[in-house]
Amino acid sequence: MYNYYRADMSRTSIVSFARGDVTGDRVPDNVYLTGIRTPDSPFTQNITLHIQDGRTGALTSISLRDNAGYNPSLFLGDFTGDGVDDIFISINTGGSGAIMYHYIYSFANNTTQLLFDFNVYNKHYQYEVTYLNDYKVEVVSASNNKKYLIDLSLKGSEYLNEIYDENGQLKEPITGFVNPLSGLYPVDFDSNNVYELLAYQKIAGRYNADSLGYVLNTLGWKDNSFSLQNQNVAIFGY
Repeated sequence: MYNYYRADMSRTSIVSFARGDVTGDRVPDNVYLTGIRTPDSPFTQNITLHIQDGRTGALTSISLRDNAGYNPSLFLGDFTGDGVDDIFISINTGGSGAIMYHYIYSFANNTTQLLFDFNVYNKHYQYEVTYLNDYKVEVVSASNNKKYLIDLSLKGSEYLNEIYDENGQLKEPITGFVNPLSGLYPVDFDSNNVYELLAYQKIAGRYNADSLGYVLNTLGWKDNSFSLQNQNVAIFGY
């Protein structure tokens, strides 16, 4: 599942660095992301995770499945409650949907474990977005069977007249969509030194720039995986 190899540092540059105890031996370790920067561009390819054991100096390198993008960054923190820092990786795709790549790895006891993969998250958290009569949009979350209603009545006459007749009835059926992850943030909600995850997914109407709000999912580590703790829909004010 993982590709381990010795990093050829002469061909790459360090694009992010963090220091903390990720092995669990109470000795700080060096954690790097390296990559090949595109000339005259912030775009970075072949982004690779490297962990240098602070006690032995041994280097472990891990290839990322999706390893190209902008502004790759690292955050170290305990997400599982074992008292050992985990490795949180973020990469911006640079697309119009502000979609992000996120991974979380554990390296406790010098053993690599992938705790979070954005691809798995995006496949699991699916939604249906449907325009309704009377200036409403219904958002249904399939993973937990929750339904939300968004009121469009304050969007303005120009927007509404394209979609509804003078009686507030749809001129034709319209469906929207929810983007994949556009942000994943570590937050210690209960101040116990164990981080939860706050995930943002944009709700879009007829096209991606037609933003209606965000689905906000809070995930916490439970039974060897991240599970949904809370879900909210945030809307824009007018």
